[in-house]
Amino acid sequence: MTGSKPIREPDFRILCDTLFCRQSSRLPLIELGIDKQIKSVILGRPCQSLSDEIEFMYRTGYDFIKVQPGISFFLQNASGSAPGAYKTGSKGDKNGRQWARAESGVIQNWQDFDQYPWPDKSSIDYSRLESVKNIIPDGMGVIGQYGDIFTLAWELMGFDNFAVAIFEQPDLIQAIIEKLSGLILSMFESMAEMEWVGILWYSDDIATGSGPLISPALLDTFFFPHLQYIGSLCQKRQIPFIYHSDGRLWTVLDRILSSGVNGLHPIEPASMKITEIGEKYGDRLCLCGGIDVDLLSRGSPDQVRRHTLSLKESLSGNVSWCAGSSNSITDYVSPDNYLSMLQALLQG
Repeated sequence: MTGSKPIREPDFRILCDTLFCRQSSRLPLIELGIDKQIKSVILGRPCQSLSDEIEFMYRTGYDFIKVQPGISFFLQNASGSAPGAYKTGSKGDKNGRQWARAESGVIQNWQDFDQYPWPDKSSIDYSRLESVKNIIPDGMGVIGQYGDIFTLAWELMGFDNFAVAIFEQPDLIQAIIEKLSGLILSMFESMAEMEWVGILWYSDDIATGSGPLISPALLDTFFFPHLQYIGSLCQKRQIPFIYHSDGRLWTVLDRILSSGVNGLHPIEPASMKITEIGEKYGDRLCLCGGIDVDLLSRGSPDQVRRHTLSLKESLSGNVSWCAGSSNSITDYVSPDNYLSMLQALLQG
């Protein structure tokens, strides 16, 4: 996969047809995220710019580039420390990783809500989305992606406090979600108006390996109206809608479909069997992902190749499938394993 030419010519129409469960001539690839270290290793130089990212996706067989608007939500206090978030990362990684604490967050009450530095719509940065239309190669398309209305709400409060507040301060939760949804849904409105954006992708984890984080009835209040709204934007444009959530989603899959979702990502093997979803929903839902990230991280290239070919054989001709990992290509995924997966998917 070296050189400037693609391993195959991109065709965004094939990706869209597959997401709409139409017959397509080849298997499209998909990923929510690919770590820049992995991209740099495969490119043979640092992957830094939007042009670099497009070149990587072009050369490795993808039909799209995924682009996000820019906005900042702070999960930590002004000093950058607890109670809002933890940070970690490898030495020399100035950004590190950040995750919200379960027990507490930056918003605990109405005073915290009023003092929180909420961004406004005018601060949303669409420059990458504006730039991409002028530099994307022929045949490739653009996916507009953002997410996390529900996730950001509990991250801002800490999940423990969020769970208690559902019963004790539902008005505060509703106010937080209204603030977040006002901003994030406006991004999807703007992306839907960009004619060069051909797919919308919303990501928001609502489940663990055992089931939804909160009851389906509460998700109907705090989550599904937003998913349905984005679905309506896609239906108006007649473009595909992808939804990402980790975890076991069986009890809410019908509700997800009724929201206008065309493609479900990433279908973690530990939570749901992709073949079972295909048997029940394969005529109206495109399956996206499914290749075990744990194996991509800790297995051998040969194990990855055999696993990928086995899954490819079991799904071929039975369901619409956009092939990729069961979450993302993280920095702890082996580049050799990632390449082994791609080679297995692209052969034949």
